[in-house]
Amino acid sequence: MTLEEFKKRGEEDHEWAPGWDAIEEAFCEVYPDPSGDHYATNLAARAIFGGKEYLDGYTVYTSKKGYKHIVTFGMTELYFDEEAFGGEWNKWGYEMTIKLAETENEKCMWAIGMLGNLARYTYTEKRFFEPYQYVAGNGSSICLDRDSAITALLIVNDTEVKGVDTIYGRTDFMQLVGITQRELEVIMENPDQAEILVELMKKDNPDLVTDLNRTKSYF
Repeated sequence: MTLEEFKKRGEEDHEWAPGWDAIEEAFCEVYPDPSGDHYATNLAARAIFGGKEYLDGYTVYTSKKGYKHIVTFGMTELYFDEEAFGGEWNKWGYEMTIKLAETENEKCMWAIGMLGNLARYTYTEKRFFEPYQYVAGNGSSICLDRDSAITALLIVNDTEVKGVDTIYGRTDFMQLVGITQRELEVIMENPDQAEILVELMKKDNPDLVTDLNRTKSYF
């Protein structure tokens, strides 16, 4: 699409959201049925209006493999923006995802709150995530409402949804994977162990689903 074609499309369709469409199209490759449930953030709470919400929303997909797959909307440019056209990376260059060993959306709300906090961190601190980075907590469960040995997160490329090239640039999907405190400590001491941990986990859990009930540590 040329810039002229892009501008014409945007002028003719004021609801056109090419970045949003790109995310949904990428997920349609894995979820061809319209199984996603979208949760929009409160409009008045969004950062553009002076609030603390930097994401426009989240979609929760139900995998036939028995888990929930969540993706954010807002780390990339979603709507018509002439200045963003033709970039190398689409804003931060990725949307965040996480897979949870849950069957009900209501049990995933803690993760949606966590993703919102991580988005706020990126936007305010100007620090983005890359594969094999970790997000350390305070040593307690990453879910405040449940006791769990999962205390931190590891970043990987989403195991199922592939990144896409959009008219705004590259959009990848960074999957957050829950890890134990012991696993975190090993990675902090030697970051090269992150790739080894991922391979060990994939033997039991190829899609790297975060299970708050996991007690096994791979290190």
